[in-house]
Amino acid sequence: MPIERPENSTPQLRELADRMFSRAAGAALIAGNHVRLLEDGRENYPAWLAAIRSAQKQVHFENYFVLDDEVGNELAEAFTAKAREGVRVRVLYDWLGGLGKTSRAFWRKLRAAGVEVRVHNPAVLSSPHRWLSRDHRKTLTVDGAVGFVSGLCVGRMWVGDPARNVLPWRDTGVEIRGPAVAEIARAFARSWALAGPPLPEGDGVLEPPPPAGDVSLRIVSSDPATASMLRLDQLVASIARRRLWLTDAYYSGISSYVQALRAAALDGVDVRLLVPGATDIPILQPFSRAGYRTLLEAGVRVFEWNGTMLHAKTAVADCRWARVGSTNLNAASWLGNWELDAVVEDTAFATRMEEAYLRDLENSTELVLDERHKLCAPGRSRKPRAPIRRGSGSAGAVTAGALRIGNAVGTVLTSRRVLGPTEWRLTSGVGLALCALSLLIALFPRAFAYPVAALGLWGSVLLLWKAIRLRQAPKPPAPVSQGAK
Repeated sequence: MPIERPENSTPQLRELADRMFSRAAGAALIAGNHVRLLEDGRENYPAWLAAIRSAQKQVHFENYFVLDDEVGNELAEAFTAKAREGVRVRVLYDWLGGLGKTSRAFWRKLRAAGVEVRVHNPAVLSSPHRWLSRDHRKTLTVDGAVGFVSGLCVGRMWVGDPARNVLPWRDTGVEIRGPAVAEIARAFARSWALAGPPLPEGDGVLEPPPPAGDVSLRIVSSDPATASMLRLDQLVASIARRRLWLTDAYYSGISSYVQALRAAALDGVDVRLLVPGATDIPILQPFSRAGYRTLLEAGVRVFEWNGTMLHAKTAVADCRWARVGSTNLNAASWLGNWELDAVVEDTAFATRMEEAYLRDLENSTELVLDERHKLCAPGRSRKPRAPIRRGSGSAGAVTAGALRIGNAVGTVLTSRRVLGPTEWRLTSGVGLALCALSLLIALFPRAFAYPVAALGLWGSVLLLWKAIRLRQAPKPPAPVSQGAK
């Protein structure tokens, strides 16, 4: 399929669009960068390692989790080698993301070599709900000169196992050189300060590097409840004129975003959504599919990846705008997590993104409302799902899955139409679960009453303790009233 180039916009429209994007994302457009598209672990990991091994001053790495396997150990060896040379190496990972994935010995070895390691948002009894907000970013900066933004964590699933015919997970990242690297460094400094003392003065953000190319981009660093990426995603869906092609690992669009996609498709925009066919949490897939019908009815085309896990989070619109990063199209990412994405406004880069998207569609199957007329990508037959490692993906998918289930249940209770083949599974599954829960409560009331009472007592103690702390805290000085002048 040939890719049609957009016509040139007037300077006034470009200025207006830039202002809208800047305000929606809370991030300014930064010119003078070079951006390299990196696909899968085969391109991302070697680029990371090469940059780390060339470090002279500092290495700052922030990621959701690092597995204690051959891939994680190769990265750890690169960290320890540079730390022993005197390079300041700092590693920040998420507590929930790394839970059960990495041994304490792995982190002790890094610390013993001089690597500074911090964990983001560990569980504490005094704040039982804080686990809902996670550091889901995946970034690397080296010497303030080169930065990487991606959807990849660190583990063998991103490189696959050719001996056992296990293909790597599909994912996307970018390498950035130029002034925008300073924004990635600033985002890391803020995350680092949330997990302990801030970076020493002058040791966090180095001088912004000189221009390295002609690409303009934004670094959108989202914090919980800021919804920066949600505002930007909705804005792009609203102003796209020809194409909006999305790839997401754990799609569960909220109502406002779904309506934005529907409105674009009904207005003639070619809206496509590429999602995993095989997932690391298979029980959630029927609930995810239940949300596709409203998109399909509006003309949005939905495709399922035929390979192993599709973990990328990307978007490209009108061969002009593209984003790559860690934000999934669900409320957990948009509203609950710390996320970071590179939003590129460059025709040449967007063209490469669209070409990569078309290649991905060649290994995908299109979902349609009528099962008898299900389509595959042109020239390709429907392939069996490749094997996938279970339970080794993002723990944040559980939160997204819970949101999917809630949306699906609401759809059934309000009599909205859902995708036909999944409707009976959805209703029967939810009905059986509620029936079993009701029977258990009726047969064993104490088994449920005691935990509920314990949780209530825990919550009341926490509230009273915090109230006492607030009462004892020093009061701010009262404002001084001044007469009119």
